[in-house]
Amino acid sequence: MSGLNIGMVAGEPSGDLLASRIQRGLQQQDPNAVFNGIGGPEMTSAGFNAWYPMDALSVFGYVDALKSLPRLLNTYYGARRRWLKQRPDVFVGIDAPDFNLRMEADLRKSGIATVQFVSPSIWAWRYERIHTIRKAVSHMLVLFPFEVDIYQKEGIPVTYVGHPLAQNIPLVPDQKAARLRLNIPEDVKILGVLPGSRKSEIMQLAPRFLQTVQRLQKDDPALHVVVPVVNEARHQQFLEILRDNPVENLRIITNDTQAPVFLEDGGKKPVAWDVMEASDALLVASGTATLEAALYKKPMVISYVLTPMMKKFMAWQSGQEKPLLDWIGLPNILSQDFVVPELLQDDAEPEKLAKACEKALHDNSWRQGVEQRFQQLHEVLRLDTPKLAAEVIMQVARER
Repeated sequence: MSGLNIGMVAGEPSGDLLASRIQRGLQQQDPNAVFNGIGGPEMTSAGFNAWYPMDALSVFGYVDALKSLPRLLNTYYGARRRWLKQRPDVFVGIDAPDFNLRMEADLRKSGIATVQFVSPSIWAWRYERIHTIRKAVSHMLVLFPFEVDIYQKEGIPVTYVGHPLAQNIPLVPDQKAARLRLNIPEDVKILGVLPGSRKSEIMQLAPRFLQTVQRLQKDDPALHVVVPVVNEARHQQFLEILRDNPVENLRIITNDTQAPVFLEDGGKKPVAWDVMEASDALLVASGTATLEAALYKKPMVISYVLTPMMKKFMAWQSGQEKPLLDWIGLPNILSQDFVVPELLQDDAEPEKLAKACEKALHDNSWRQGVEQRFQQLHEVLRLDTPKLAAEVIMQVARER
């Protein structure tokens, strides 16, 4: 018996992880379902047929996109041509809105049902994209409860499915077990340093973060630092920056240095999660990692820096000098409060970062308040996301 034919696209590691969870949820309802399109290793391990690798879409910012334009166009039109010929029962775009919304508009115009999993952050930048979404998306799956009102007001079918990370990260972290897995002593103070997963992020943030650690270690020479890296290219890039900004007691954690740990749903646990769980506090680039850190109940300092050219280009492209919200870090956005500090652009300098990290490491009263807020956040987001998302995707596919 043949199953549903489901087209999927994920363009970066976080999307790959989310998509693999959705695949497994769909497989529980339809064991014969077939998945094809653009994806990464997590999706492939769940039975995905990758026509193009996820790296084909891995670009950051408009400058990088322009350089990669021939590859992007080849991937886009190649995948679209195959889907228009084979006609999936439903297309599911996971994040990557610039690519997926365009693809969804083309496919939906030809009568193919489309589901977008993860809303673009229209609540922060470029709200006018809602008109594109209305044309492109048959049903929107959102990760955060406040997004539902936005889509209902605009007349777009929407379902809140929670965040899959909230189900995979334990409600009660086990710092002792994480340190054992990383071979780190129990009795040392640890700052986890996460300068991002993209080349441009590490270029901007790693020197600042390492200089921050240098200042912290002047007062606390015993402070240990643990840094996860996503692949060998980012590992080598970080090592080059480390040579110019040396610090003591630093460990770099890679997929190659750690034995894989598998989650209950079969997915592989990212090495960054062990670093978060083992740490006392985190210095982290704004992005999905901040939400993961919040789910591990970790006091953190959020930072980000754009180059002047990129900042101007984003302002021109979006028509905004700054986000529509007062916060950029997901934990703060979801809490509607500055639960943890955000030091951005000119404020992201080592002295200020060190002062904020000092509080995150040693102010026990503040730390406890942060942990309580993040516990509440975790409980709100902790739904059976793969099951809920799969039910909607199956319903949309069958209705078509």
